[in-house]
Amino acid sequence: MRILKISILTPQKIPEVVALDRTCLGGLWTEEGYQREVDSPNSSLLTLNLFDRFQDSKGSSIVGMGCLWSIAEEAHITLLAVHPDFRRQGLGQLLLFVLLEDAIARNLEWATLEVNVNNQAAIDLYQKFGFEVVGKRKGYYQATGEDAAILWLKGIQRQDFQLNISQWRENIEERLRNTGYSLPKSLIN
Repeated sequence: MRILKISILTPQKIPEVVALDRTCLGGLWTEEGYQREVDSPNSSLLTLNLFDRFQDSKGSSIVGMGCLWSIAEEAHITLLAVHPDFRRQGLGQLLLFVLLEDAIARNLEWATLEVNVNNQAAIDLYQKFGFEVVGKRKGYYQATGEDAAILWLKGIQRQDFQLNISQWRENIEERLRNTGYSLPKSLIN
């Protein structure tokens, strides 16, 4: 059984996150950029850690990460990444779920993000959680000149959204169990 834990990024783990960033995002942020996120009270930078049940947390590997900025009433999701070897297993859903739970706990009213218009798998994931495409940023990605779709999710404080998110947690946990993962009762440690 492989155990998943989500942790708040610590300075000691920044080099590992930068390596994951290079693999997944092409080097979006530097060590200094991640340190700024760690230091900011308006940022939640989470890592998804995987380890064998016979290892302690020091033997874990970071296989995913997600970050949101709390800006006024908005949760701006700045990154969500899962190592290519672990994609299509529900890990991105888990990270997005935890980021949205954090946004609810921070009393934010909506969530937004940008995603490459050619990343249909990511767009599908966000739409599964209720995000809607509301616009486009031309040439957003400087390295490639590709456009970004702007996605919004409104009403995250509404009761119906919070009922949905409870159901999503059950679905995500079941999917992860079916693929050989175990989650602790408290998702963030």
